[in-house]
Amino acid sequence: MIVVGVDGSRAGLEAVGWAVREAALRGDELRIVHVMPAWPLEMTEDSPHAEVGRWMRDGAESMLADGLERVRQEDGHVKVESLLLPGDPRSVLVEASGDAQLLVVGSHGLGGFQGMLLGSVALGVAGHTACPVAVVRRPPAQPRGEVVVGVDGSPAGAEAVGFAFAEASFRGAALRAVHAWSRPIAGGGPFALADAEETAQEERRTLAEALTGWSERYPDVKVTEQLEYGHPVDVLRDASTRADLLVVGSRGRGDLAGLLLGSVSHSLLHHAACPTVVTPTSATSRRP
Repeated sequence: MIVVGVDGSRAGLEAVGWAVREAALRGDELRIVHVMPAWPLEMTEDSPHAEVGRWMRDGAESMLADGLERVRQEDGHVKVESLLLPGDPRSVLVEASGDAQLLVVGSHGLGGFQGMLLGSVALGVAGHTACPVAVVRRPPAQPRGEVVVGVDGSPAGAEAVGFAFAEASFRGAALRAVHAWSRPIAGGGPFALADAEETAQEERRTLAEALTGWSERYPDVKVTEQLEYGHPVDVLRDASTRADLLVVGSRGRGDLAGLLLGSVSHSLLHHAACPTVVTPTSATSRRP
């Protein structure tokens, strides 16, 4: 099942559109969720301010109805249900995705400030769920035929590779596996050149090891390996301008233990030029 959150914003409806297309590709069911404060749902008709509560409930039901209509416009064959839940959107969406294969949210909500690159709900759920999270930003007008995955040799990066291969297979797309590094090389002269070449060989092995076995599992997926010296955020952001989807792990090798969302994935959620999926670590995640 795919879970998608709606909040009445344009970005929320774009997330629904993306989610229903994803569900159709996978042959999966879709659940549309709207989260609102608990008190309007708990009020009775004789409660103080009952009219306000009724107005809020009607608005919430209208948002769900708009989401269902968007599903019908995109693909009327996808099985869909809607759910109105009480509480804080971030924690409730995390809980609602407990039995899901994928959680989908828009990059901005109604409460986001103009000019902000990413909404608080999108940032609040990425890295906190047991399933991958898709943050939908600027879907390409036309398919570009490529999925990009960031490879770093970490456990979450391994999950990203598996998810990306499956996505490329679902879409009939090519896969670009990108490994970038920016470790400084000290000193100068021939010793520095030798050190640089040794580092490049190590990074090449990291990329090769991360991809081992996946082409045998997905022989239909054409893979391009991109090994590049540069900051991973800059390299992956550039690759995302030519992709339908960017897939990254929640934490990389260089992130501090205990962080739920690493610096690279955090930055790409803000700046990637296409929808971005963040995968959790292998201990808890579920591949498609």
